[in-house]
Amino acid sequence: MTDLPSTASAPARHTNRLAQEKSPYLLQHAHNPVDWFPWGEAAFDKARAEDKPIFLSIGYSTCHWCHVMERESFENDATAAVLNKNFICIKLDREERPDVDKIYMTFVQSTSGGGGWPLNVFLTPELKPFYGGTYWPPEAKYGRPSFSQVLQRVAELWKTQRADVLSSAADLTAKLQSLATYDANNAFPAGERELHGAGQTFLHEYDSVHGGFGSAPKFPRPSQPLYLLRYGKRFGDTDALKAVLHTCEAMAAGGMNDQLGGGFARYSVDERWLVPHFEKMLYDQAQLTQLYLDAYLVSGEARHAEVARATIRYVARDLKHPDGGFYSAEDADSEGKEGKFYCWTREEFQRLLTPEEFTLAARYFGVTAKGNFVDHSDPHPLPDQNILSIVDVKLNDVERPLLESAKAKLFAARSKRVRPHLDDKVLAAWNGMMLGAVARAAVVLGDAEFKDLAERNLAFLKAKLWDASTKTLYSRWRDGERDQVQLLDAYANLLAGVTDLYEATVDPRHLQFAVELAESMMARFYDTEAGGFWQTSADTPHLLLRHKEDYDGAEPSGNSVAALTLLRLAVICERKDWRTAAEKSIRLFAQRLHQFPQAVPHLLLALDFGLQEPRRIVLVGDFSCGSTTTLLRAAHGVFQPHRVILGNAGPVEPFAKTLPINEEFTQVYCCSGTACQPPTRDRDAVRAFLVGK
Repeated sequence: MTDLPSTASAPARHTNRLAQEKSPYLLQHAHNPVDWFPWGEAAFDKARAEDKPIFLSIGYSTCHWCHVMERESFENDATAAVLNKNFICIKLDREERPDVDKIYMTFVQSTSGGGGWPLNVFLTPELKPFYGGTYWPPEAKYGRPSFSQVLQRVAELWKTQRADVLSSAADLTAKLQSLATYDANNAFPAGERELHGAGQTFLHEYDSVHGGFGSAPKFPRPSQPLYLLRYGKRFGDTDALKAVLHTCEAMAAGGMNDQLGGGFARYSVDERWLVPHFEKMLYDQAQLTQLYLDAYLVSGEARHAEVARATIRYVARDLKHPDGGFYSAEDADSEGKEGKFYCWTREEFQRLLTPEEFTLAARYFGVTAKGNFVDHSDPHPLPDQNILSIVDVKLNDVERPLLESAKAKLFAARSKRVRPHLDDKVLAAWNGMMLGAVARAAVVLGDAEFKDLAERNLAFLKAKLWDASTKTLYSRWRDGERDQVQLLDAYANLLAGVTDLYEATVDPRHLQFAVELAESMMARFYDTEAGGFWQTSADTPHLLLRHKEDYDGAEPSGNSVAALTLLRLAVICERKDWRTAAEKSIRLFAQRLHQFPQAVPHLLLALDFGLQEPRRIVLVGDFSCGSTTTLLRAAHGVFQPHRVILGNAGPVEPFAKTLPINEEFTQVYCCSGTACQPPTRDRDAVRAFLVGK
């Protein structure tokens, strides 16, 4: 087990039920004086038996403000006594149960206008919410009540105005249900209008000075720039391409990108990408790798490829289980201070580097005596801290190796510091995202180590989270044990990742697994009547309602990922039923595409793909020969989002199996519809076909 922040180093005066859990977040609270329950029947039975409301607190292990509220309130004996007397207290890891989190986050957002974590909600014993919020301080300030005041008020209302509370909870639950209802009779999006309008909307939000979209705080939200690249190609809009490339350059140069170790922090608190919120999430590494691969293909500039490489190397070094699974996240805090692991003083630079290295590195990274980051931690903030960002890229041939020497020394010194907490659970959904990114990088960048990394990751997931006998994918594995939860996000994202791996290798075993995943996803989550995919399977217990997630936020929604991947597989396997399901799902969310495209950028990728018949690259012959790799690299070396790559074995389209084979070497058929060009081994011919020349 990895070290855990806050409570892991505190005296274990108390031990509650969370000590038996696997979630790193729940284990962080295992020694709180609060009588915590995990989400489950035992807590609900006790609430009903004792006629008490439920206090549900949701967060995740790398959440900074979750740590703060724990230190201030959940470790406080007096606060814990109030909680234990008046409530049944439940802790829940939002990363393990996004389905539960979604229900109550929607409630808090709809009733308070805001949301975030920690998410704290009061429920009836029947799980109906009646009051909630996010972080509450230990003392009232800034117009926000103290946590103790909230607890006392809710406890009083439960005792003295029970009927009103229950009536309000029933009304609020009905409103939640209405928010989860969509019109299945929407007209299918016409296409060009929605795609063009969305691109214009995104460009209107573009920050032409600092890159990115919107104002501070700035989140990378890769689905949006990924869509803009496709928009720019479809409509010939070079401004869209320039906006994305500028954004990629700015993010890579900023403090949000770890300049020494690779990998991106969660977001930037300022508009310049300088000061990050330092936690690193696997899903960001996966999506940003995909973005930088596309930026490399669009621009041809090697610097974007190097960012993708550095991001994957960070994951392989710091977020990988020895057997191949990818861990979830690293914390923002180290030794109780946000960013301490990553920041530097000018004096540290001088002590570690030669005078020549120091002068160059201080200039390159913008290191000053006063620093550029203010540590607000109590009671002893760290002075003069510098976040490393690239402020001077003008290096000559003498300076480049000198900078590399300085970076190596700084990285070695940093490696001796106390690392941030590692959330070492393995999530199928996030691993699926990373699997796809690594698989694409392996073939786009020609890196055999990345291919091995992807193959080992899939083998791990199949061994730990996939039940081949029942075709069931579980959501989380940690410390030798998997959970019993099945979620759409897990199926959809792993399906996308396996499809990427298949297109990078044309290994029919991967396509067969993709088919099994797709069929299981359809059976468990697809709504055959209205379209769209439920977030949870029908037999998931203890849910107030079932939800169809459509919001492409920090992570793309399961519906968007499922729609795009089914459209791709429908072409590869010639499965009209999958295409119909994808189109029906897109139609279900048509109003979002019309009215608020900012909410569904990944669904726009699906719409864009579905409205244009993709070109097909079909490899046939002896895949063990070296020319296979060369031809695959040629097929992946062009930015062409409207293409699929397949072999002629396994569950591929019947037409591909009829193409003549030369047993001595691999050839490519470049196909569109039922017409194929003569077979070729010419890389340039493949590229020319994909770019339309």
